[in-house]
Amino acid sequence: MQISRARAATAAAFLTQGMVLLSLTTRLPDFQDQWHLSDVEISLILLMMILLAGAGSVVAETLAKRRDSALLLRVGLLVVAVSVAALCLAPSAAVYVAGVGAYGLGLGVVDASTNMQAVAIEHRYERPILPSFHGAWTLGGVFGAGLTFAMSHLPLEAAAVVAVVPLVVAFAPFLPRDHGPTELASKVAVPWRPIVLVGVAMVLFYMVDTAVQTWSPLFLEHEFDTPKRYFSLAALAYLLVSGAVRLAGDRLVARFGAVLVLRVGAVIGSAALAVVVFSPTWQVAVVGFAVLGGGVAVVAPLSFSAAAKIAGGDFAPAVRQARVDAVIARFNQFNYVGALLGSVMTGLVGAGSLRIGFAVPMVLVLGIVPLAAAFAPTVTSTVSARQPSAS
Repeated sequence: MQISRARAATAAAFLTQGMVLLSLTTRLPDFQDQWHLSDVEISLILLMMILLAGAGSVVAETLAKRRDSALLLRVGLLVVAVSVAALCLAPSAAVYVAGVGAYGLGLGVVDASTNMQAVAIEHRYERPILPSFHGAWTLGGVFGAGLTFAMSHLPLEAAAVVAVVPLVVAFAPFLPRDHGPTELASKVAVPWRPIVLVGVAMVLFYMVDTAVQTWSPLFLEHEFDTPKRYFSLAALAYLLVSGAVRLAGDRLVARFGAVLVLRVGAVIGSAALAVVVFSPTWQVAVVGFAVLGGGVAVVAPLSFSAAAKIAGGDFAPAVRQARVDAVIARFNQFNYVGALLGSVMTGLVGAGSLRIGFAVPMVLVLGIVPLAAAFAPTVTSTVSARQPSAS
């Protein structure tokens, strides 16, 4: 019963993370207008947020050696709740920027600790369930984008209502760690080299994913005569198709294997971005974003599953979970490298035209094709995970 409740709680945390992030990014045109920010200034604010998210993930990695991921997740969710309320109700641009920075820090802690919880629960179930957790994140993103769509006629301050959700979820029954002897749980050797190839693939995914979440509303606004209430549709379409594919992800991978699924998805993703880049109307662009969501949907959950396997081994439960938590937190850094490429580089390269900005991930996402082989389970990965340290 405890594991079922923990699974539901962790799914709720994933859903909350997606909902909050998308409710904010699909509001970027509104924040930009309210504080009179240029595309370059928005890019720099996003850069700050992502760097602080990376710092939050580093904090999570450090604390995970001695503290529960459940505790880290609660703290991260509370930071997100306070910061979202602050940036939505900000009386000045400076307070808005400070709120975004605090949100970035909480984002990093929550990103790392939700995945720590997910891989620990997956280990208890002894079967793949990561795609469904990431599907919950996507469902939350759909709710967030839909909320923006529904509230587009309301004042920007009304968006602060989403802060209530992480505040409530912070008190959910997350999975506690079996600590065991303290001296064993605190001595965690984190392997690094074996996860680099998988990590690079995740960088490419988050480059695409963050570009869509951050810049697709502005793409519809700047490149077409799109009605304001439809700015969030690109991200919403991307998330809907991505969520559907993630829900079917376990069966797809079981039938065709991770390598083939990833390679076909990368090619589909590149073709979909070509549709976006050369789209003649905003409706065609939305279709391109939707197909893109289906192409790249399972890269992230398969990446975290692979990283968890690298951290595994025949260890006592307390040591194994401490190893997995620390590896997942460090592996999560690839998320932010991709986010930097997706949000900042897309904005800077596309300062003159976001069509050019989206042309960059259109080419780079094809890098997943050769990297997909790293997702096939090998004996080497297991052996490497047992080494004292490879960092």
